Amino acid sequence: MAAQKGKDLLLKLADGAEFVTVAGLRTRRLALNAETVDVTHAESAGRWRELLEGAGVKRASVAGRGLFKDAASDALVRQMFFDGAVKGMQIVIPDFGTVAGAFQISSLEFAGEHDGEVTYEVALESAGELTFTAV
Repeated sequence: MAAQKGKDLLLKLADGAEFVTVAGLRTRRLALNAETVDVTHAESAGRWRELLEGAGVKRASVAGRGLFKDAASDALVRQMFFDGAVKGMQIVIPDFGTVAGAFQISSLEFAGEHDGEVTYEVALESAGELTFTAV
């Protein structure tokens, strides 16, 4: 895969039947993690660690930082946080595919300098099974 533009990595939140791109994000990140289950025992070959296949908990974390610039997506993010809602989300990775599933906002932060704009950071955690659809 050739190099991709970072601005093409999109975060989209469900708003009814549609997905709205979270506007004003300057940086965004998707992290996929899977815990392991260690089943090593006294007779493990060479005392090498053994892992139980498919037994760990999987999770995804999504983060973004930027400016509130679009009233629709800004309101959606704020309401999702204050409601403690779990909503559908899509993460579009250019020339790779789309990761989709339920997420909950785990952190919403605001910051501002006296001579600059107000910025925000949002962090989301997966709240169910995710799917991947290749391009």
